[in-house]
Amino acid sequence: MLRWFRAFLPREERFFDLFARHSQTVVQGALALQEMLRGGDQTPASCQRVNQFENDADNITREVLTAVRRTFITPFDRVDIKNLITAMDDAIDQMQQTAKAVMLFEVREFEPPMREIGTLLVECANLVGRALPLMQSIGDNVSMLNAITEEVTKLEGRVDDLHDIGLKELFLKHRDANAMDFVVGAEIYKHLEKVADRFDDVANEINSIVIEQV
Repeated sequence: MLRWFRAFLPREERFFDLFARHSQTVVQGALALQEMLRGGDQTPASCQRVNQFENDADNITREVLTAVRRTFITPFDRVDIKNLITAMDDAIDQMQQTAKAVMLFEVREFEPPMREIGTLLVECANLVGRALPLMQSIGDNVSMLNAITEEVTKLEGRVDDLHDIGLKELFLKHRDANAMDFVVGAEIYKHLEKVADRFDDVANEINSIVIEQV
């Protein structure tokens, strides 16, 4: 009955503008992360860009959470809105954690699987950016939303594989050398894998909303 009643009331649509702004920030953060993973003298500048985009995303997240409290009719359930924006924010938060680790250990060179993971994370961010506008008319876009979230999950699986391959290569490379180099590399791989995990969380939140709305 409540869902039927809500369907006839005007909805606050600016949530989608906020989602779009946040997703654009996440994409920019992923691009900065990808740039960071190229290594070299520009690495600190790329890390700083990741931090800036994370700060921008935090500000938008606060706007969304404030709007949830102040809006009478939301596009979908308030808890779902909070969970979705939180999952998106967690993704860029984890990018920042990766950049912090890079700065802490003063890393300037990155292994090929790390760079490949960076490319996949940009793909994940772009897919989320494609999905969010479709949620304004979920009923008309169920198949596309399902296809996008399935692709995000597949990319997360590929990142898991690259994580394992990278760790193995790292071990073989450093087992007779400086153990600290392995520890540092493993830490970066861990953070990169967590970014992919957070994007998979976003996909799961989108799927949950789709199921509830159709």
